[in-house]
Amino acid sequence: MADPSSYRPAPGSIPDSPGVYRFSDSAGRVIYVGKAKNLRARLSSYFQDLVNLHPRTQAMVTTAAKVEWTVVGTEVESLQLEYSWIKEYDPRFNVKYRDDKSYPWLAITLDEDFPRVMVGRGQKKKGVRYFGPYSHAWAIRETVDLLLRVFPMRSCSKGVFNRHRQIGRPCLLGYIGKCAAPCTGQVTQDEHRKIVDDFAAFLSGQTATYVRRLQQEMKAAAAELEYERAAKIRDDLAALDKALAKNAVVLGDGTDTDVIALSEDPLEVAVQIFYVRGGRIRGERGWIADKADGTATTGDLVSQFITQTYAGDSGDAIPREILVPVIPDDVDALTEWLERTRGTRVAIRVPQRGDKKALMETVERNALQTLTMHKTKRASDLTTRNQALEEIQAGLDLPEAPLRMECYDVSNLQGTEVVASMVVFEDGLPRKSEYRRFVIKGVEGQNDVASIAEVLTRRFKRMIEDRADIPEGEDPTAYLVDPETGRAKKFAYTPGLVVVDGGPPQVAAARQALDELGLGDIPICGLAKRLEEVWIPDDEDPVIFSRTSEGLYLLQRLRDEAHRFAITHHRNRRSKSMVESVLDDVPGLGEVRRKTLLRHFGSLKKLRQATIDEVAELPGFGRRTAESVVLAVNAAATTAESGRAPSVNTATGEILGEDVPVAGTAPHGDPGRTEN
Repeated sequence: MADPSSYRPAPGSIPDSPGVYRFSDSAGRVIYVGKAKNLRARLSSYFQDLVNLHPRTQAMVTTAAKVEWTVVGTEVESLQLEYSWIKEYDPRFNVKYRDDKSYPWLAITLDEDFPRVMVGRGQKKKGVRYFGPYSHAWAIRETVDLLLRVFPMRSCSKGVFNRHRQIGRPCLLGYIGKCAAPCTGQVTQDEHRKIVDDFAAFLSGQTATYVRRLQQEMKAAAAELEYERAAKIRDDLAALDKALAKNAVVLGDGTDTDVIALSEDPLEVAVQIFYVRGGRIRGERGWIADKADGTATTGDLVSQFITQTYAGDSGDAIPREILVPVIPDDVDALTEWLERTRGTRVAIRVPQRGDKKALMETVERNALQTLTMHKTKRASDLTTRNQALEEIQAGLDLPEAPLRMECYDVSNLQGTEVVASMVVFEDGLPRKSEYRRFVIKGVEGQNDVASIAEVLTRRFKRMIEDRADIPEGEDPTAYLVDPETGRAKKFAYTPGLVVVDGGPPQVAAARQALDELGLGDIPICGLAKRLEEVWIPDDEDPVIFSRTSEGLYLLQRLRDEAHRFAITHHRNRRSKSMVESVLDDVPGLGEVRRKTLLRHFGSLKKLRQATIDEVAELPGFGRRTAESVVLAVNAAATTAESGRAPSVNTATGEILGEDVPVAGTAPHGDPGRTEN
């Protein structure tokens, strides 16, 4: 591990001009490329105290052994140079978008004398015009088959074309009217090129003009009594309508735009793009990328994506408008670069309302689904799960792979409503029927360490009790199952690994709790959020897993699931206690009618918005009781506004409102049970 101070540039040697910089390791390999408006300010940020750096940035600067930079004249030049270096060096710490699957293109080989239409995949080539990409190759082929009736351009390979040119007879497509047969000279090169241009214009979205032209030709043919020609044009129009029906209009103004949306988590980002031409979705594509640079904002990710996606494109391949979720900081440089490449004006915008806003929301849902499916596929793959368990076993020096792992997390708000969660993963997958919730009883105030000790003590005491009746020397399996239900007894099984959310203090408390119960042989570790370090008892240094380790990924999923489960339980209890505390003083309001209020309104905010008539309509309520309820909740609101600070989620920094579902009222509650 290198010390960044060993290669830090001398003070005053870094210019304050725009430029591009690159970090290299001891072997001379470029590991990171970046750009900056001010090189001095940007590079200086990498050489501060390591503790203040994001863990991925920290890994990058400690891997590097040298930093170099190149000064450029403008931000546009820095964009171009940054992309060139990323493409040339393929740095490991840069965000590199990779397709979540191989998307098919529809391509027209304009660089040939007689251009050909074909369906293909992979990298783009010069001299070829591309449309799409599309979700399914069969859908493109169906569309092409329909359009060849109207635009009979060449679709055969070079070998087939040359063979039929030699024998002087067209292929089957030529005989059935789906190819103009340029191989046998039935159309000239210019005439075939005109067919190709019409085909490309139609795919580009210029559909209305061509349809109107055909309609006029059909009417003219009918007026001249050329009924066969009119019937053919009619059938051509029907084929075009069928092709157009495959792509519904999403933007009524016929806009050409690309809509880009992101879905991200701390480790990965999914990007989805919809290609809209003539107001219709002409293609879509998705990418997945590792967030190697942990400091990158959403705007930075958008900028990097636009640079990587449109590099190498020109002309109409770049639309007039690009819709994004966030405007990047270097939007002016990006816009200027795109306009130079396209040759006309390009706008980068965030949609605010109307059809474009609705379309952006659709693309965002697709991006979220792409990320979810990617993670699900990764988590459900048997080989990957086995690899993760083996890495955890090797990294923590366990006697065997931890087939059952339990993770514990504590949630509270300024020491109130302290709860804890226990989630269980078996064979690398969540076992939600084994999830448990705990209400902390023996700890006052905010003390996560003591709370962890209490939860583990209660959980493993139950395990000891369940095992107390097992005769010595007999197989415990038969005694760990309830003979009446056939299900495993609560807390009956010993985990292969106990994980706590936290660092050395939480790990030490967990170890002490198990030692006091005589269970010192159960392995324990802690996963600290800040640097994703894995701590084990009595070790001064943490275990560092590789950033791309499947073992670390599994531990993170386990920790995040425990955190989510604890937060959900805490919010439900907090909301319920708020409502109940207000309703306690309402005269004549018993337990049954209080539950009726909770079920119907669900939150204190909605109850405050209710009128006396709405409350009086509930079963068992009269007008006098309804008046008392409304008066009580409004009086509590006035008191709260005058004397109480807003509630804050200490885990996320979110300011919480009161519109939180009350426990037991959500239509789809979390699994698991509460251990009071």
